[in-house]
Amino acid sequence: MKTALTEILEIEYPIIQGGMAWVAEANLAAAVSNAGGLGIIGAGGADAKWVEDQIIKAKTLTDKPFGVNIMLMNPQADEIAKVVAKHNVKVVTTGAGNPGKYMEMWKNAGIKVMPVVASVAMARMMERCGADAVIAEGTEAGGHIGEITTMVLVPQVVDAVNIVVAAGGIADGRGFAAAFMLGASGVQMGTSFVATKESTVHDNYKAKIVKAKDIDTKVTGRSTGHPVRNLRNKQTNTYLKLEAEGAGLEQLEKLTLGGLRKAVVDGDVDNGSVMAGQSAGLVKEICSCKDLITKVMTQGEQLLSKGFD
Repeated sequence: MKTALTEILEIEYPIIQGGMAWVAEANLAAAVSNAGGLGIIGAGGADAKWVEDQIIKAKTLTDKPFGVNIMLMNPQADEIAKVVAKHNVKVVTTGAGNPGKYMEMWKNAGIKVMPVVASVAMARMMERCGADAVIAEGTEAGGHIGEITTMVLVPQVVDAVNIVVAAGGIADGRGFAAAFMLGASGVQMGTSFVATKESTVHDNYKAKIVKAKDIDTKVTGRSTGHPVRNLRNKQTNTYLKLEAEGAGLEQLEKLTLGGLRKAVVDGDVDNGSVMAGQSAGLVKEICSCKDLITKVMTQGEQLLSKGFD
């Protein structure tokens, strides 16, 4: 399936794996890329050395294009930006800031840049500063979120900029087809890839996603201006109770400090931060990245071929 996205990224299928902190490392990224999508290493809050090690490792596992997601609030963002240029990583996706100051360096290294955006204004700004495409992420997504739903956000961003990837709530071929009907040139999926065989997250984390129902995600942090979507557990219940009681930022941050690592690495899905999107309710099994992409593409292309008949 050829789209504007597959053309600029030189990938087989227009599917990108989300750059999830503590989850998206070299093994998962390489598996997604080998399956024909675009795997992403998630820098998150890691240091530049870890990111460089992951890039080097990924290159031993795949000869396909892969990318790195950089959270621009990371104190080492400048160093990580230089690392991806040094290693000529094919793609950079960004979040939590404006990557404008890195554009010249990345373009000189032949890197395609795709910021994650949650509004039309941000999408336009990113295109003006040199972005090759934008990832329009709706509030259905896991982790840090905006306020606009994918169904509403994507077509408005499509009307505003050139190449758009739809993200948030997409887990199967139906979501894939819907994204293309909205005008997207590709999709980004996160939660579905967390629950794959190649994902190195703790089995407890994967099992919690597979068991999730439609109502099982909760958004914490609205009172702080930094909303985060997680699967509900003891931590989210305590957090929401404290928010309702008017707890301050310091008390709330103390509750979640190290929470994602606790869930991903230690498997504590009661007291850790089990970040996942609303699409968790659509994830019914743990399969390989190749099988997941094949199922999404097969179902998606079948639906798109029907058109409006």
